[in-house]
Amino acid sequence: MTTDEQKSLLTIALFAAFADGSKGQREREEIRRVADALGGGELNFAALYQDVLLKRTTLAAEAAKLGSPELRQLAFELAVGVCDADGLRNDAETRFLAELGRALGLSQPAMAEPAATADALVTMPLEPAPQSGAIVAPAPSAADAELDRTIVNDAILAGALELLPQSIASLAVIALQMKMVYRIGKAYGYEPDRGHVKDFLATAGAGLTGQYLEEIGRKLIGGLFGTAAGRMAGSLARGATGVAFSFATTYALGHVAKRYYAGGRAMDAQMLKDAFAALAGQAKSLQQQYAPQIEQQARSIDAARIVQMVRSR
Repeated sequence: MTTDEQKSLLTIALFAAFADGSKGQREREEIRRVADALGGGELNFAALYQDVLLKRTTLAAEAAKLGSPELRQLAFELAVGVCDADGLRNDAETRFLAELGRALGLSQPAMAEPAATADALVTMPLEPAPQSGAIVAPAPSAADAELDRTIVNDAILAGALELLPQSIASLAVIALQMKMVYRIGKAYGYEPDRGHVKDFLATAGAGLTGQYLEEIGRKLIGGLFGTAAGRMAGSLARGATGVAFSFATTYALGHVAKRYYAGGRAMDAQMLKDAFAALAGQAKSLQQQYAPQIEQQARSIDAARIVQMVRSR
């Protein structure tokens, strides 16, 4: 994949981010933050962001720069993920994806399959799937430690998903985080719905669309897209920054959620942001401790069963 092709993929993803025509100020700020974070080097994401915002390029022009069928398919899958990251796509996003599919010359099956997988991730119940056998609730004294283990395990899985070349894996990270926050809220006697969980993530500083853009941007910059599934040699080194991001974001969200629900949801927006930023910084160092487990888990993930795996959490 050439640098120009990487730029076109990111540009198409940014077009998707603005496709719904109703981006609020908070989400625009989140996307701009991502652009600033990924704005260095050959892939100047900040410059691409300006090109899209100021209409210096077109969807058709960027699609024409993608020469291979594999890259055109990847561009569509990334766009589906961006449109679905903050919830099931609306009519404007559906029209955008149809236009993109035509510009990329894709068949209907090539468009339908990734859309169906993305839909399954963003609409799955936050409640874990029922499991056979009796479930014994932990004693109150063990509940806090159990939540801590859950947060670490989910953070490890998020880091492992970040190592996979499949674009849908990045969307699975978001679904995983939402289910984790739901479980933590329920452990403290709340029953947060999907809208509340989305608002919690966005308020803390992990907006869904912005987070997905950052994850796929890091995969492109790290060269992980295009790596054959299952070939992990070198992936951990190339994806180290992205793994640290996904691990840290998940870990920080889990512990902020613990504080928030344990305190009766009394933390205001600034307190949530400050706590999330501090914990994410700590978790980036902690991630090194779990690097072997992250790589081992990445090797064991069946990419064809990502939806089922997240549903069972």
